[in-house]
Amino acid sequence: MSADGGAGAGAAPGLPAAGPSRAAPSAAPPEPGAGSGTAPVWVLVDPRAGTAAQALGIAERLGLPFRPVPLAWSPLAGLPLRWPTLLGLDAATRAAFVPPWPRLVLSAGRRAAPAALWLGRRGARTVHCMDPRFGRDRFDLLVIGRHDGPPEGSPGGSPEGSPEGAGAVPNILPILGATHRLSPGRLAAARTEWAAFAALPRPRVALLVGGRVRDDSGLDPAAAAALGRRVAGFAGSVLATTSRRTGAAAAAALAGALAAGGDDGTQPVPHRLFRWGDGGPNPYAGLLAWADAVVVTGESVSMLSEALATAAPVFVADLVGGTRQRALHAALYAAGEARPLEAAPAPFARRPLDESGRVAAAIRARGWIG
Repeated sequence: MSADGGAGAGAAPGLPAAGPSRAAPSAAPPEPGAGSGTAPVWVLVDPRAGTAAQALGIAERLGLPFRPVPLAWSPLAGLPLRWPTLLGLDAATRAAFVPPWPRLVLSAGRRAAPAALWLGRRGARTVHCMDPRFGRDRFDLLVIGRHDGPPEGSPGGSPEGSPEGAGAVPNILPILGATHRLSPGRLAAARTEWAAFAALPRPRVALLVGGRVRDDSGLDPAAAAALGRRVAGFAGSVLATTSRRTGAAAAAALAGALAAGGDDGTQPVPHRLFRWGDGGPNPYAGLLAWADAVVVTGESVSMLSEALATAAPVFVADLVGGTRQRALHAALYAAGEARPLEAAPAPFARRPLDESGRVAAAIRARGWIG
């Protein structure tokens, strides 16, 4: 592993396998219950980490035992399966769908939706994250990011999760960004685990660097270097991490820029750069827990949503975002939850967003889990 810059070294992980309700810090979230066969909640776990985290993050906030059901796809998964069916799952996954059936199933992503509805036919309440693009009225609750354009009239939901508003669509709960697993409890635990970050000069800026979403070409190295120089120019210290999508060339360019200092010729600031794939303990939650400000590249809905779990001001560096991502940026700017990155960004006050907690509260308010 490598840790670049500053006094001392740290572990070097990548981003974890992975909004507006407000929550006070809580105890660390419970782990999945061991009694998977009788768990009242099933979580359909998509192979994509960010998608899986949306359902897992809600489950962890319910405080009940749950059974994670990893999904693997059959060749039919790419077809428009618009009815309750397990046809999109491979044989091994289908074999895991045996009674006793859950009272509640949590799922995320288009491909998981038919399997969730199949469980709904067997008495489970269905809570699905992301727009399934079919049969919206068949789910008990749909959790859809505002950037994905929930149908007009969908309620914003009160902090307790009660739908409100004339003409509201009662089974759709719009949220800012996406649900995730970075709960107040996880942040509190990470602040303790990574207490060494407290010695770094303030303001401590967490820099979360992603890359291209639709291909594996990686982030443009020149853009990565420019971002590093910009952040170094106003930070007291930088806590940076790259992702699988960043690419080795861009990560190296970022490292060089942080070592060189700011655009204005200032001396290099103390920094830690944790590169994806280097191994060791994952500091991702620790970077956010100790950040006085967060700069995040704008292409990852997951990283943006996790940054909002902190109380730090969030600044978006829109390097490779697409239409969907820019719709999220616009929603965050309009809500006062984030601002575009400028040369010398001004701090602004905000409170942590906890959309996973709000969805869990909505489920409890509906009385679906006893």
